[in-house]
Amino acid sequence: MPHVIVKAWPGKTEEQKQELADAIARDVMSILGYGTESVSIAFQEVPANRWKDEVFVPDILGRPDILLKKPGYTM
Repeated sequence: MPHVIVKAWPGKTEEQKQELADAIARDVMSILGYGTESVSIAFQEVPANRWKDEVFVPDILGRPDILLKKPGYTM
């Protein structure tokens, strides 16, 4: 049961969020072989002033064992 959480700065439209969720779901189903009923997608907005403490440090620096794509920035 894949559950994907996308964390990004605020400012994306609902259409952009839905388009991204649809694309991620299609790829998860195609690549991992799950049906649509098994996939869930969340979009969590994190303001820029909280990004380092809430995302960069715990999710990127703090979890190198599960990070599959590293960002091209540092903080």
